[in-house]
Amino acid sequence: MTPARILLSSLTLASLLALSTGAVAQSSAYRDGNSYLGLNVGRTDFKVGNGTGLYGSDDSNTAYGITMGSYFRDSNLGMEFGYTDFGDVSRGGGSTQAHGIHLNLIGRVPIGSSFNLLGKVGGIYSRTDVSSRPGSGISSGSESGLDWTYGVGMEFAFARQWSAVVQYDDYNVKFAGGGSDRISNLSLGLRYLY
Repeated sequence: MTPARILLSSLTLASLLALSTGAVAQSSAYRDGNSYLGLNVGRTDFKVGNGTGLYGSDDSNTAYGITMGSYFRDSNLGMEFGYTDFGDVSRGGGSTQAHGIHLNLIGRVPIGSSFNLLGKVGGIYSRTDVSSRPGSGISSGSESGLDWTYGVGMEFAFARQWSAVVQYDDYNVKFAGGGSDRISNLSLGLRYLY
């Protein structure tokens, strides 16, 4: 695990622990309810190997996601369910596609009346489809499985029932040929609060 991943994991865990002990009062950003529906658009970064280098490759694409979340009554802890399409990238003379559904424990730390720091940790059930040319050093095929994910972000409530979110999420997904690789996603989102 890299130092950056250790730091992000530690910050997320510390935030969730602080929230679970009731150390932070409820945010006024969620005036009408503790639930939300969100849409995100972002840039993915596939942290996968590109084979022998004989073929052109790229490692990023546009990702789209939808989430539904709810904080537990009078709490800054909750659950979130979502779907993310990570897009596809060219590598090994073919293409690599990934998408998945995820379930997370979420936490928020209010900063004033309109801002929240966000953290989440959970699991993702992903599916990847890889096509490549012989001799590329990349295994072709489809793979699906359960792995873990985490993320951090910031939320700004700009209207009574609307907020904007910027977040960084890290997903571990399974690829053909065995093992998991990382896909990260930096995204902007819009939430409807209810």
